[in-house]
Amino acid sequence: MDNTTQDTTGISPRRIITRRQILGCGIAMLSLPVVSKVAHAASSQILAVRTWPADDYTRVTLELNSPIKHEHFTLDNPHRLVVDLQGLSMSEALNSLISKIKPNDPYISRVRVAQNRADVVRLVIDLKQAIVPQVFTLKPIGNYQYRLVLDLYPKVAKDPLTALAHNVDTNNDPLASILNQLNHNRPTTAAPKVQGQIAPKAPAVVTNNTGNTKGKKRPILVAIDPGHGGEDPGAIGSRGTKEKDVVLSIGRKLRDAINARSNMRAYMTRDADFFVPLQVRVQKARRVKADIFISIHADAFTNPSARGTSVFALSRKGASSAAARWLANKENEADLIGGLDIGAHDRNTASVLLDMSTTAQINEALKIGHRVLDSLGRVNGLQSRRVEQAGFAVLKAPDIPSILVEVAFISNKQEETFLRNTGNHNTIARAILSGLDSYIATNPPLASR
Repeated sequence: MDNTTQDTTGISPRRIITRRQILGCGIAMLSLPVVSKVAHAASSQILAVRTWPADDYTRVTLELNSPIKHEHFTLDNPHRLVVDLQGLSMSEALNSLISKIKPNDPYISRVRVAQNRADVVRLVIDLKQAIVPQVFTLKPIGNYQYRLVLDLYPKVAKDPLTALAHNVDTNNDPLASILNQLNHNRPTTAAPKVQGQIAPKAPAVVTNNTGNTKGKKRPILVAIDPGHGGEDPGAIGSRGTKEKDVVLSIGRKLRDAINARSNMRAYMTRDADFFVPLQVRVQKARRVKADIFISIHADAFTNPSARGTSVFALSRKGASSAAARWLANKENEADLIGGLDIGAHDRNTASVLLDMSTTAQINEALKIGHRVLDSLGRVNGLQSRRVEQAGFAVLKAPDIPSILVEVAFISNKQEETFLRNTGNHNTIARAILSGLDSYIATNPPLASR
């Protein structure tokens, strides 16, 4: 009689054990010699497990005290990802992964964990849809030890245009005219995707009642880029305030304020807590043909007394100050901290974009930056009274005026307290929008396209 219900992964979803089997196992164990070095085979130890579910993809991270060998494969009918971890034994940390999977995860249904062989633990991730897995390891950096990263991307790549089209009232929402223009003049920038993904289908054409948009002004599209996210917390204040959380809140406030206007619409490069590589942020904004790109940050500095707001534009000649150079280098490390699979993304894209960046884009960014800086100066004071310039990778879109706003220094105790007050997030967002209004008012070509 077969008392076990198994699938091809070798892990039973349900196991029924009889009294006879228990007694048999006990007798067998008594007959085995005592081995004092069994634990020697399992040399690696799980320090922490984390999950980051998002519409774009779900990430599962295992943090370990040493490098680990691994193999993975996928199965269909039903969809599963199987990962074998060598040199591990079952632990409380591994078992905790099961409870970390939330019902609203877009890709993972559940996780099963078991000792597959003496020194091999097998993870079976039951999936809600077909995925393209990217499984890779990361060396220690920052506060992290060795990490094994499982990125579960949808089989069909997500298109930023689809996010724009979501929940649009085609009769009343001015966003419909942006989508109309995009559908009649398709963007040349491909939707971001990783190796193995299928290119997304073009979103359906959005039209109003007449289907005629000729002669109508389309809203200005602002790409809002909350820095960091997911595995990359950004700077952390002395009270534990995380930069990624603060800037996401400010970004959402800015999005809502912009979308309340009839002449503007917002698009967010991330609207939840997940990691987005720097070049993907740029690609997303270019894909939707954004008119303006604003990256929002609240960084730390080596001097804890540093305070005030700063605004940055791209530089092709070098940083305008030592502080600007230091901040740019720090922000450009986001891909290393957040964890990027080099084999799954085109690392040449960022350097190519810098070569393509135009003087006109940078000049317009400086104009926008001055207006936003003036407006923010009335909220929190200024760290620098000029728009600084440096080689920020996230500002390298060749055809979108792009600025980076450091709203405050989270490393300053007073400014961390300021940032912990969510009411101030709305004040900051309104100040950024006021600066954009001032720029648009003096640049009729942008406002009347």
